[in-house]
Amino acid sequence: MHVVIMGCGRVGSTLARTLEKRGHTVAIIDQSADSFRRLSPNFTGRTVEGMGFDREVLIEAGIEGAEAFAAVSNGDNSNILAARVARENFGIGNVVARIYDPGRAEVYQRLGIPTVGTVRWTVDQMMRRLLPEGSEPEWRDPSATVRLAEVHVHAGWVGRLAFDIETATGARVAFLTRLGEGVLPKADTVIQEGDLVHVVMLERDAAAIESQLGTKPEEL
Repeated sequence: MHVVIMGCGRVGSTLARTLEKRGHTVAIIDQSADSFRRLSPNFTGRTVEGMGFDREVLIEAGIEGAEAFAAVSNGDNSNILAARVARENFGIGNVVARIYDPGRAEVYQRLGIPTVGTVRWTVDQMMRRLLPEGSEPEWRDPSATVRLAEVHVHAGWVGRLAFDIETATGARVAFLTRLGEGVLPKADTVIQEGDLVHVVMLERDAAAIESQLGTKPEEL
């Protein structure tokens, strides 16, 4: 598909290269022509100098034939404005905007504009690494009944099966992050030192499960 990106900073240029590697066509917009130097020399997409919420600039980038639009400049107002123009004026259904202000991100999410709240995301990631319990969930279902969270496990769980965690807690091990890569657990998957354990559980049981996994396991 054709994707239009506003902002050729580190995020925009990386996004453009990644999309192109996956076979999509890309046009990237930035106010400064110098920003396009961040793109790979092999980049074959379109580069358009200008404001990403300007109608003529968007048309030059191929917005009329695009199926997705990403606003990832360093300005919240510009990103939201461009996302709204892409959606409301050009009918692009798949739109996302990067927002630094967490409060704004929540507001625009409620208005139906998907956002990536950079500050909130970073804080949540830090919380998951710093706190043994009570970290922010990675996902909640719309009813706030079920959560997916990275749970810190006691060293005593190393060498145990992922299935043992499920037996002990009644939760489900959704996946592990091992050496930076996701691993889907099988019946014989053993928890290794350094694994990050991502668990699906009922919201009401989260505190008890995190506490249980944060202590040395009993014999099963």
